This record gives sequence, C-alpha cells and structure tokens, in this order.
Amino acid sequence: MSVIVTDSGFAAEDWTAGFIAMGELPAEHDGPLAVDVPSDGNVAELKDRVGQIDLIRIDFPSFADGRGFTLAGQLRRMGFQGRLRAKGHVIADQYAMARRMGIDEVEISEELAARQPEDQWTFRADWSAFHHQARLRG
Repeated sequence: MSVIVTDSGFAAEDWTAGFIAMGELPAEHDGPLAVDVPSDGNVAELKDRVGQIDLIRIDFPSFADGRGFTLAGQLRRMGFQGRLRAKGHVIADQYAMARRMGIDEVEISEELAARQPEDQWTFRADWSAFHHQARLRG
C-alpha cells in the first residue's frame, strides 16, 4: 500500500481509475485517464494528449535519479494541467524541488513513510519559501 504526500501531509490514495503505461496508451479512451511514465520515458510522445490526461505518475527508481524532475518540467511546459505525481524513491529533502518542478503530490511506500514521518514532509510544504538562493541573499 502507498502513502500520498501533499502540502497538507499524508493522505490515502484517492485515484480509483487505475493507470495505463505510457507505451500502452490507447488511441481512444473514455473516462478518467491516468498514465504511468517511466524515468527514461520520452514525454514528447504525450504532447498531443496532455489535454486528455487527468493524472500523470512519473517513476523515480532511486532518490539519486533526478530524471523525473526533468520530465515533470517538460510536461508542465508542454501544457499539462492535470495532477502530476512522483512515485517511488523520493525523499522528504526532495519534496520542495518536486513541487517547484510542477509535481503536485508524491506517492511513497509505507516503509519510507515510517522512516521519514509526515512532519519531515510538511516541514518542506512551504516549498515556495524553501529556496536556497533566497536564503543566501538574506
């Protein structure tokens, strides 16, 4: 089971429509649509479909793998307005970066949630103020 992290803290999964792998996206789809994007995915393939997708979930296979942040930025620049979720090995220290890149929420395992409790994530929930350059400038 997973834990969803938002600026408000931990929450239960609220998406019930399932996910479709990016490479298996059908030409036509009725109803809510959520797409799983691998960390090495080419999101340009979704350019003509971003208006039809409700939720995109980007895989983060390792906390040291930042490709998901790049993909999130690309999706937002392509005009994606839906929910954008990071899934996998994102740590609390990366939450502010995830939010600045356009990610709305993070899906983590219960084990990670136990190691990094809710207060560690909500500490970074004021992500727009958690800006290293602004702190250095005084």
